[in-house]
Amino acid sequence: MRLARWVGVVLVALVVWAGGVQMTKAQAGPPSEQPVQAQTAQQQPQQAYTLPPEKLAKAIALNRIRMVLEIAGSVWGLVVLWLLLRLRAAAGLERWAERVAQRRWLQGLVFFAALAAILTTAGLPLDLIGETASRHYGISVQSWAGWFGDWGKALGLAVVVGSLLLLLFNWIVKVSPRRYWLWCWAIAVPMAVLVTFVAPVLIEPMFDKFEPLEKTNPKLVAELEQVVARTGTNIPPDRMYLMKASVKTNGLNAYVSGLGATKRVVVWDTTAGRIPDDEVMFIFGHESGHYVLHHIVKGLVVTAVALFFVFWACARFAEWMARRFGGWWGLTVHEGVVPLATRTGFVVLIFALSIAGFLLEPASNTVSRYFEHQADVYGQEAIHGLVPDPQKTAVAAFDALGEAWLEDPNPNRFIEIWLYDHPSVKNRAEFAAHYDPWKNGGHGEFFQQ
Repeated sequence: MRLARWVGVVLVALVVWAGGVQMTKAQAGPPSEQPVQAQTAQQQPQQAYTLPPEKLAKAIALNRIRMVLEIAGSVWGLVVLWLLLRLRAAAGLERWAERVAQRRWLQGLVFFAALAAILTTAGLPLDLIGETASRHYGISVQSWAGWFGDWGKALGLAVVVGSLLLLLFNWIVKVSPRRYWLWCWAIAVPMAVLVTFVAPVLIEPMFDKFEPLEKTNPKLVAELEQVVARTGTNIPPDRMYLMKASVKTNGLNAYVSGLGATKRVVVWDTTAGRIPDDEVMFIFGHESGHYVLHHIVKGLVVTAVALFFVFWACARFAEWMARRFGGWWGLTVHEGVVPLATRTGFVVLIFALSIAGFLLEPASNTVSRYFEHQADVYGQEAIHGLVPDPQKTAVAAFDALGEAWLEDPNPNRFIEIWLYDHPSVKNRAEFAAHYDPWKNGGHGEFFQQ
């Protein structure tokens, strides 16, 4: 389970979706084939990120599984919503809510809570398959009890917060049948800002444990403060945190989150404890780049602009679907109530937004990859003069990252464009290996010295 999946859904009051599809076990080629693969690799130009043959076979198999699960999850989410409409299950759920509660607002709360629970639970098979694969390949080390505990927390948040937000937006559609999409947009944007602000202090601690980085790694903090001084960022030691990721995963990571007073940099304990400090300095420089280049704020602005047009277009599309298929879906309209203002009709609106989200995923990931590339450049420039060889340090960090997560060194280009929200480790390492703006007295893109 990824926190970003359901948080993003809550932000725009859609719904947590995921799905189930059967996974076939991807096996590496027979042992007799591996020497041939190794020989072929030797004939090709050496690339910055590579894996030994035994790990390469695992990475190819695991990434095939990841690809299938990612695509199937998006498609299955749409299928579940369509089935709820086509089988008239949404209409039946609306009638059930009317029987169990008398007040209209309470009926809506019951309906949307049940809807959020159904859609979240529908994604459980995929989540289980993904976790099983991650365990099989040595990425995940979390106990099943802990994993189900996290899943239950995500379900609880989806039901409690999601039902309240969906009830609010459903009410807006009812009271403003012509301009509801504009009002929903006007509320969703500040709500996204609010969630970004409170996530580090209210949401993230529900799933992971954090402690001041200075408490366990004072030497590392002292080295990171050199990066802070060079970048001019206002990231004091009390905003540097260590996340206890080792109880759940063997993967490496660090990230920046929050806004204003809650903005912080988090380093996983697997990262701080496994790779050399100079590589952690590069990763920290990368995360500092998100700070300095205002990527969180820019991301919110891009999201706000995109949602304006998405909400408008989806409102028109949902209204057309309600007129065209409403009879098949059991959509009943009360006198004086627009079709989308009914609870079943609002599911049609969620369906339209989900289709838009699926189609726009490549565009969203393209923006994300651009931000991440900028942060890579910034991080490599930030450690210039602080480590002996910024290029070597950056490449080593990417190699460690790719090996820890078993990322395929040669991902399919189409899959990378559609699904990757970060550039592939291969591309990141290749760029880092050749990025030397200081050669012949030059300077970096973000640093003049």
